[in-house]
Amino acid sequence: MEVPTAANERWSMDFVSDQLANGRRFRVLNVVDDYSREMVGQLVSVSISGRQVARFLSQLIEQRGKPRKVICDNGTEFTSIAMFFWSKESGVELGFIQPGKPTQNAFVESLNGKFRNECLNQHWFRTIEEAKYEIDLWRDHYNHIRPHSSLNYLPPVEYAKRAA
Repeated sequence: MEVPTAANERWSMDFVSDQLANGRRFRVLNVVDDYSREMVGQLVSVSISGRQVARFLSQLIEQRGKPRKVICDNGTEFTSIAMFFWSKESGVELGFIQPGKPTQNAFVESLNGKFRNECLNQHWFRTIEEAKYEIDLWRDHYNHIRPHSSLNYLPPVEYAKRAA
């Protein structure tokens, strides 16, 4: 796997699942910039389709610019017709890891572990709105305050600013 040399060169995305206090499951789509380790965005919902993933990625691109490539696994949302057309229309290449090889998507897998330990495992969400609120707070802390050993102990946003 090639290592990105600048922010917005390559993003990675993957899902994490959890459940509300009432037992209803929800999912979080995590999108991370592989260079700066910045959490580009998180989509939180009880169900997420390929069309929703494509729409969300388009919103992220409007906010911060277009990556050259997005790496993901072979989940049905990522291999959907909606994602195929999104890739063609947006000009963003989709890269798929080999089935059963999550280490090929190491940046987002590492982030998923931190997100589960530092956010999901720390809260018992009563509603999806409460989950979204707490997840937004965690993302802001992760991006702007939390030091990362792989980034010379800087938060991702600060690291990206200094590298630019």
